[in-house]
Formats: sequence, structure tokens, C-alpha cells
Amino acid sequence: MAALFGARVRRLRTAAGLTQAELGDRTHVVSTRITQVERASGAKPTLDLARALDAALGADELLVELWPHVYREAFPDWSRKFMEYSERAVAIRQYAAHVVPGLLQTGDYARAVLSVGRTLGSEEQLEERVALRLGRQERLGMPGRPELWVVLDEAVLRRPVGGPAVMREQLERLLGTRAERHITVQVLPFDQGEHEVMGGSLTVLTMPDGSEVAYTEGAHYGQLIEDPDEVRDFALTYDRLRAAALPPLMSLDMIRSVMEDNHRGANVPSRSERRRLAQEQLQQSGGGRLRGGGRRVPGGRRPGP
Repeated sequence: MAALFGARVRRLRTAAGLTQAELGDRTHVVSTRITQVERASGAKPTLDLARALDAALGADELLVELWPHVYREAFPDWSRKFMEYSERAVAIRQYAAHVVPGLLQTGDYARAVLSVGRTLGSEEQLEERVALRLGRQERLGMPGRPELWVVLDEAVLRRPVGGPAVMREQLERLLGTRAERHITVQVLPFDQGEHEVMGGSLTVLTMPDGSEVAYTEGAHYGQLIEDPDEVRDFALTYDRLRAAALPPLMSLDMIRSVMEDNHRGANVPSRSERRRLAQEQLQQSGGGRLRGGGRRVPGGRRPGP
């Protein structure tokens, strides 16, 4: 991809009648940096440089659109492969134990998460990673977007990543998913106790042909699982987490309570109480049946005995 990017720059530069030195002047880099970009040698182009080259060459965002694929080459093979699968998936099921998944993060929340640790060496690298993460969210608003189902551990809501203001904006983003019918959010409360994915995260992707892959991740590792039998086990694990979590509407109520700081110290309803409240919620909304995502199916009829 770096070689393809460099070839595009060279072709555009030649068509514009510019030397490498002249293009360097227009993009505020030395001519040897343009040489490196065109030859795909040395450091990969930054997002800022891709934008500058786009503007200088009149490329109509071509280079900016190509840049994420170049940048992705810096990731391990398994990580790049997972990203490629994610971009083609028709359904994405995620469990998150510690932070909101990237597809639902706000810019400031993403910046706070990516700032932790020693993986990024500069502010420029940080902003590149944030831009790449937010760019992946654009697919959720496009035709052919995937169904996204997210189960959040209660700890995700309680941990004020980035501080109170950043966290409030993030919780508001989660509440906004109620209006997005292709996104379902559930919360797994503390009272559910131990489970099979404690300490990490789990993603199960469904591909256009119906096949599935799974991905598990901890603080310092990630693993892509493609073996069908293993993936089937992880999919079952996810289904158990989803079944143990609060129903979607009750989950949004809990998120709202945390955001308003009224839920702190309160008890999560017991399982039997949750069933009772869910039934009341159904009756108040017209008596329709809940399908898997907890949304009402029109009709309102109860099945016969």
C-alpha cells in the first residue's frame, strides 16, 4: 500500500509538472521526504502530509482516502487481518470489559484511551490513530452498514475515562444509539458475577457468506480466531453474555442514570425484578413481543397456549 501511495504521488506530481523539490516546498517538507514517499522507503507518510499532498496536487481527497491503508501496514499481521474482516462484516457482536468499543467512541474519549501507555511517540501519531479510529465509524452511516451489537460491562460506564466532561459526552453518545436501529447496546451489571471473558474483550464477526471469525483482546495482546469450531464456541460464549445482560431499554436507562450520577450506590434490579419490569415495559408500549435485540415486533399478539 505504501508503494501504491508513492506511485500515485509520483503520477500526480508529474502530471502537475512539479519537481520533488517544488512539491516539497508546497507541502513544507524537504525534497528527500517526497523521494521517500514516492519510493515507499523510510517512514510512512503522516496523515498531515497526505492532506498537504492532496491539496498541493489537487487530488480530491484521493491520497487521504488511501492513507489509512498505508498506515495500517504498521500493525501486526493478525491485527490488519482483523481490520480487513471488520470492514466486510455484515454483523459485529462485541463484548467490552474496560472501555467503550472504538466504533462507538467519541473523539475525546478515543484520544484519552489512545493516550494511555507507551505505544505512541508523539502528538502527531496520537491524532493519526484517533483519525483512523473515527474514520472506521463512517461505515455505520453508509448503505450496507453492519448490524452492531455491543455488550458493555458495567465497569465501562463507571470508569471516567478522560474526566467527567469527556465521559458524559461518551455516555450521551451511547444513549443516542437508541435512534439507530442497526445498533443495540446492552449492559452486563456487576451482580452477574464471574463469566468467561473477564479481563478482556470479545468480538464475533459475521461475513457476507455467513462464515464467522472471532477476536479476543487483552491489555497487551490480541488473537484472531478463524477455526470454525473455536469460533462457534466463542459465539456461544457471546450469546451467554448477551442473555445475562440487561435488556436494551433497561441498559439505556442504566446508562442515563450513571450519566446523571443518580445510579451511584443504587442496587441493580434482581433478575426476577428485571423480568417483571421488562414485561411492564412491553405492556406500556403496546404489548408487542421482543425479538432478540429487545425491540418490539409489531402486532402485539401473544402466542396461543
